[in-house]
Amino acid sequence: MQQLQHRTRARKLYASIPGIFKCTSIAAVLKNKVFYPASVTYQAEESLYWSAQQEDQIPTCRIAPTSAKDVSVALSILKAQNCQFAVKSGGHASFAGASNIDGGVAIDLLNLTSFTVSSDRKQVSVGTGLRWGQVYIKLDAMGLSVIGGRNSDIGVSGLTLGGGISYFSGIYGWACDNVNNYEVVFANGSIQQVSYTTLPDLYFALRGGGNNFGIVTRLDLASFEQGKMWGGAFNYGSDTFTSLITAFHWFNINHPEDPNAAVILAFVWFSPSVGFLGSVDLEYALPVVAPPILSNFTDIPDLSNSGRITNLTDLALELAATQPAGSRETYWACMSQNDEQYLNDVLALWETETVKIMNVTGVLPVLVFQPISLAMISHMSKNGGNALGITAANGPLVLINVSSKWTYTSDDALIQAWAKSVIDKTVSLGKARGVWNRYIYQNYAGQPQDVFAGYGPVNKAKLVSIHKKYDPNDVFTKLQPGYFKID
Repeated sequence: MQQLQHRTRARKLYASIPGIFKCTSIAAVLKNKVFYPASVTYQAEESLYWSAQQEDQIPTCRIAPTSAKDVSVALSILKAQNCQFAVKSGGHASFAGASNIDGGVAIDLLNLTSFTVSSDRKQVSVGTGLRWGQVYIKLDAMGLSVIGGRNSDIGVSGLTLGGGISYFSGIYGWACDNVNNYEVVFANGSIQQVSYTTLPDLYFALRGGGNNFGIVTRLDLASFEQGKMWGGAFNYGSDTFTSLITAFHWFNINHPEDPNAAVILAFVWFSPSVGFLGSVDLEYALPVVAPPILSNFTDIPDLSNSGRITNLTDLALELAATQPAGSRETYWACMSQNDEQYLNDVLALWETETVKIMNVTGVLPVLVFQPISLAMISHMSKNGGNALGITAANGPLVLINVSSKWTYTSDDALIQAWAKSVIDKTVSLGKARGVWNRYIYQNYAGQPQDVFAGYGPVNKAKLVSIHKKYDPNDVFTKLQPGYFKID
C-alpha cells in the first residue's frame, strides 16, 4: 500500500514537468527563490506540510519570497499568466489544496520571518512565515506574549485569518481581535497597510475572512506582559466522562469570573486494548497551581497529568507533540449552546459511530469540546467587530470538533464518511434540541463545509461586497482556489 502511494506521487511529479515553463518568468526576476521538483529545497519544503494530503500535492514550482515585494512580483506574473497558485504560512490544514496545489505554483512564506517589538512593548510585528513556537520562544524570554495558536507548529497567518483561539482568549479575545495592522499584497500587486483607521472595511474582512482578500505578509499584534503560567494535560479513564462534561459545562458558565483559565476537553479512542480515554488541557495565565476555577477538573481522579508551572512555549510544544505531522488527517466542526445533556448525547453518538472505523490502520478518532465563553465573546466587538457573527445572545457556546488521523489513501472515503456522519448527526440533534448554532470555525472545518454561511447572511454579504471591491477580478477566489471561498 505504501509503495502504491509512492508510485502515485511519482506519476504526479512526472506529470507536472511540462508545466515548469509557467515558472520561468518568475524565476527570471526572483532567480534563486524559485525551486523545481528535482531540487532538494523543493522536496524539503514539500515535507513541511502537516497532513499527508497536503504533502501529496505537486506544484509546478515553489516560490520562497523574502519580502512583500517578492510576493507582489510573483503575484503579478501569475495573474498575467492566468496561473493558479496556493499560499502557505504554516501548512497545518488537513485537506489537499488548502495551502498547496497540484500543477500550479506554491508561494511559501517560510522566509518571511521578521520579528520586531515596539519600544513601548505593546506591539509585536511578525512575518507570516513564522510559526507560533518561533514567536513564543522569543517573547517568553522578554516576559511578553500575544494572542496566538496553542500548537507551536501552526503558522501565524492562517490561524489568525480564521479566528484564532488562544490560552489567553478569556482575557483578550481571539487572535483576529488582537491584530493592530495587516501588511497585505493586494490583487493589483500593491502593498498596503490595513488597520481599523486606514481601511476599516478590509480590516473587518480579514478578521475571519480567510485567504479571500490578499496575501498577508506581516501581522502587527497587540502584546502584553506575561510571565510564568500553570498548565498541562490531564488524562482520564472512561468512567469519568460524565463528570468531565459536568465540569466543562460549569466552567463555560463561570469563566467570566476568572478569565485567566483555558480548557480543551477531548475524548479519544486509542486501540482495542486501551479503548476510550478522556484528555483535558488545562491552562492558567498566572503561576498558580490548580486554581479554583479549574478545580472541578483537577478534583477528578486522573490517570496521569503533566500540570506544572512553565511558560507558553513549553505548553505549545506539548500540544504539538500530540499532533505529529505525516498522517492523513480530517477535521470537521460545528457549534452549539452550552447544554450539558446535549454534550453527553453527542459523546454517546460519537462513540457509537467510531465503532465503524476501529479497524482502520493508524486510526485515531477524536471528539473535542471547547468553551466559547462570554468572557471570550465580549472581546469580539473590538474595533468595529470581526466577521465571525458570534454574539452573546445565546449565552456561552461550545465549539465541537471531530477529527481523525489514519495511514492509507484506501481508507480516505471511509474516514471522511464517518466524520461527515458524526457532524451531520450532531447538527441534526442540536437543531432538534434547539441548541444548534450556525457558526463553523474555519480553522477546524471540513473541506465540504460552508464556513461563511455560518457567519450569517449579513456578514457573508458584507464579505462578498468587500471582496468585489478589493479583488474585482477574483484573483483570490479563482486563481487561488484552495481553502474556504466566500462564494
